[in-house]
Amino acid sequence: MSGVFGWFIFFWVFVLIGFLSIGGYFMFRKFLKVLPMEDGKSKLDWQNHYVESSRHLWTEDSKAFLEVLVEPVPTPFRDIARHTIAAKIGQVALEEGASEVTRDHCLKGYIMATPSRDYKSLVSFLEKNKIDYSAYKHLLNH
Repeated sequence: MSGVFGWFIFFWVFVLIGFLSIGGYFMFRKFLKVLPMEDGKSKLDWQNHYVESSRHLWTEDSKAFLEVLVEPVPTPFRDIARHTIAAKIGQVALEEGASEVTRDHCLKGYIMATPSRDYKSLVSFLEKNKIDYSAYKHLLNH
């Protein structure tokens, strides 16, 4: 009986170390986003700035399109992805001096906010939903 219990403890030690490592990895990534850059603001500060500054530019159509774009993101991460993508879309719209966020801004910001390692799934999602991204193919080459 003690041999089985010993293996049980041994197994759970590795499971707990694995879970702690995964959690620590994500906490460290979040910590890096909070560190200030050269301008004194962190990456999260800039995201919040662009979301707040562009809030009045969002239309019902652009909000609905954003929801379509974040659909493939797993549910536990969807809020964070929505905020990150909305910040990049807001930045694009503000830099262009737009009077409202359009689908083109959404698409451009979505591509720019997506890490390059996810471009393959991004392209397959856009093609599956018959969303024309041909004007922004040059952004996928970086």
